[in-house]
Amino acid sequence: MAARRRAGPAEQASPGWLARLEAPPGAGDLPHIRKPEHWDRYRYAFVTGHLPSEAFPDRAWLRSLREALRGEHRRFSLQDAIDVDDPLLTELVCREILAGRGIAASPERVLITVGSQQGLHLVAGALVGEGSRVLVENPGYPDARHILARAGAELVPGEVDDGGLIVDERLLDVALAVTTPAHHYPSNVTMTGRRRQRLVALARERDIVLVEDDYDSELRFVGRASPALASLDPDAVIYLGSFSKFLAPGLRLGFVSAHPALIEHLRDLRRYTIRHPSGHQQRALALLIASGEYRRGVRHLREAMRVRWERTVAAVRLHLPDWVMRPRAGGVSVWIGGPPGLDTRELAARLDPRGVLIEPGDTFFFDSPGSARGPIPRHWIKLGFGALDPERIDEGVAIIADEARQLLG
Repeated sequence: MAARRRAGPAEQASPGWLARLEAPPGAGDLPHIRKPEHWDRYRYAFVTGHLPSEAFPDRAWLRSLREALRGEHRRFSLQDAIDVDDPLLTELVCREILAGRGIAASPERVLITVGSQQGLHLVAGALVGEGSRVLVENPGYPDARHILARAGAELVPGEVDDGGLIVDERLLDVALAVTTPAHHYPSNVTMTGRRRQRLVALARERDIVLVEDDYDSELRFVGRASPALASLDPDAVIYLGSFSKFLAPGLRLGFVSAHPALIEHLRDLRRYTIRHPSGHQQRALALLIASGEYRRGVRHLREAMRVRWERTVAAVRLHLPDWVMRPRAGGVSVWIGGPPGLDTRELAARLDPRGVLIEPGDTFFFDSPGSARGPIPRHWIKLGFGALDPERIDEGVAIIADEARQLLG
């Protein structure tokens, strides 16, 4: 007799529940970033979103957490602040973080968020409505597309080349544009100074709101970082920043810098969703920055990532010499493209039994009637290196090259 199959969670739901649960509008066909739950069991995990564990300032962070519960700091750490941010943290964000990106800001221009992704969600809730035309980079960050589409946006693909987002006629009929000018996601190219100026000038002329996601700008290994797009016009550009990329992805603290009127509106939206980010973590982070340990931690992280970046670039050049590679000046990954006939989804499946985990690049593209790109390319890979032991990088890339050769025949 065949064993009786147990009903899954969805089948066990009470009658009527499944009918009540509707798919989010607008985002049904958009791909998601997905990683195996146990990604860390792979010997060669070429994934992003994870940083070298040795770079996190454990002792300094623990000291800051303890100090945040003492004396004058204790009151703010434990109180229900309702919609107020830590005044010490907002002051330090202005003085130590934004000033370093060329942005002159005062505390009333800053809102603390649970990561930059929440910042974009709040901005979308405030400025995007049903049918709003919003330009997003293609390829680009899938989660940003989901946030905007679920807010009702009609997504307009903005093409990207070696100079970053192409400033062209696509921008003439949008209300908002989201870009990653420091390090484009996922290719890591930096938007040129001339394009930045043209983009801001066009935004002023056409009344377009620009949203700058300053993605991993601190992780530059060649040359000096360009000033933020918001430094050209802090009223026309909404700046999204994050501490998660430089301390730990799980920390989930970030900020928005924008015109005070918008900040107050976002503060109201935030109050009725999460109320406010953890007061304890806000004060601890402020103390970490004030002590100088945050900057030291960023320097240590930059050096740890530089080693991995250099080894990844060298390994790709050695084992995949005919592939297109965009290492550029830094970042948390390398964007590589194989021969056009290569399907990196098939490649990923072949690599899995050999302990190699990669991120196929088709996830970062999206199809649209306005796209001049044609079918979504399947020969790109986003090769993250932050979670890898540097000694394993060359061997891992060699396995990728071996399987790609076999797949292509």
